[in-house]
Amino acid sequence: MEQRLANLHKDARDMEKDTRKYFQRLKRRTPKTLDLTMRDLHDAEFEKTDCMTCANCCKTSSPIFTEKDIQRISKHFRMKEVKFIEQFLERDSDDFYVLQDVPCHFLDDNDNSCTIYDVRPKACGDYPHTNRKKFIQITDLTVKNAEICPATFNIIENLKRVLPLGGKASQESKF
Repeated sequence: MEQRLANLHKDARDMEKDTRKYFQRLKRRTPKTLDLTMRDLHDAEFEKTDCMTCANCCKTSSPIFTEKDIQRISKHFRMKEVKFIEQFLERDSDDFYVLQDVPCHFLDDNDNSCTIYDVRPKACGDYPHTNRKKFIQITDLTVKNAEICPATFNIIENLKRVLPLGGKASQESKF
């Protein structure tokens, strides 16, 4: 996994232009079955992917924390919400609450587990968002996530094979 992660950023960057073109074409000709296709690709990928061997998302990026997330997690710690925000969060450039630092404070480095798994932010539970409804609305986020998550990269490349739209983006993936 370490070698795969070492190459992931470069591989995703190398494919980014073609992937963005692919998603532009997909937006113009979005199949009605896209969400179902994405769910199937997501499910197939995560049958063979163990996030616990990777945890790159927790090591390199922060989820968005909603007000409900903050309430739930601060209650879990028996902390005042203001104190939780002060200790762990900051506002990003889009005015969302995100972690002050990465890797995530709640990541257990020994086994890549989440110490607040049962109360984790919704964004963590939904990550990498490749099986959500109206997938076509988050293609920019998906391109970004492909640099972080090997499963996302594979799902995109498999989508290009399953729904070829012409151009370089539909060539066979090397993974």
